[in-house]
Amino acid sequence: MHVDPYIILGSAIIGLLVGMTGAGGGALMTPMLILLFGVKPAAAISSDLVAAVVMRPFGAAVHLRAGTVNLRLVRWMVLGSVPAAFLGAYLLHALGNTKPAQQHVESALGVALLVGAGAMALRFVLDRRAGERRLGVVHNLKPRPLPTIAIGVIGGVIVGMTSVGSGSLMIVLLLFVYPTIGANQLVGTDLTQAVPLTLAAALGALIFGHVEFGITASLIIGSVPAVLVGSMLSSTVPDRYVRPAIAFVIFASGLKYVGLQTTALGWTLCATLLAGAVLWLVFARPWQARAEALEEPSR
Repeated sequence: MHVDPYIILGSAIIGLLVGMTGAGGGALMTPMLILLFGVKPAAAISSDLVAAVVMRPFGAAVHLRAGTVNLRLVRWMVLGSVPAAFLGAYLLHALGNTKPAQQHVESALGVALLVGAGAMALRFVLDRRAGERRLGVVHNLKPRPLPTIAIGVIGGVIVGMTSVGSGSLMIVLLLFVYPTIGANQLVGTDLTQAVPLTLAAALGALIFGHVEFGITASLIIGSVPAVLVGSMLSSTVPDRYVRPAIAFVIFASGLKYVGLQTTALGWTLCATLLAGAVLWLVFARPWQARAEALEEPSR
């Protein structure tokens, strides 16, 4: 069993993103293995799923300890997602488990994620302009069983059919079903519900897939400490910092799903970050806030 230090480094970066946003793990980890390290797709998918079974509980544990998980929402989501994960695997098998079939599903998911990221960004801007803050206490949220189960079913089918994480899409759906939930509570709840869902998908990968245990070990070594750090940040960092990070990772995942090549993806994300920084400077005007803070003591 060969442990690759470069895979460890790459998985650490992605693990940090997963811990901070609850999204992007499968959408980024599997392409990293295939595109950067030349791992065969079947082995990359199966190894990533098995590694996620070890990685995600650590992030969930941090949020459970911080009190940023609504276990009632988790139970309703799992009720839909775990059976749906096996249904998704069956549907993919019925479609012939062909690459074109999976690509069609991933392209549709990519479009949904891009729309969701745009909607999250728009909603964030509107909330800021209206002075609204999403500070709903996660334990006081009243679960809506049918919509929450439906979120789990959608996520489970996608995991089963694409063999990659659907945390990005489920976070978007949770946000719109429960609009008052804070970003850290959103991440904690999603990370926790993903534990049994990922386990179900990994069992399917072990049965039908091909797991490279050296790759799996490398992913675990790099991602577990990183997801712990990311989860600690997301459970304590203010909503206004976590929510843009979630939207950015969902946007990156969507671009990857619709088939944007690695180089184009990198330039697009760099341009997006630059544009975001410019917009922040234009609308936030931090120099004015600093000047006002300096003038305050003299009044």
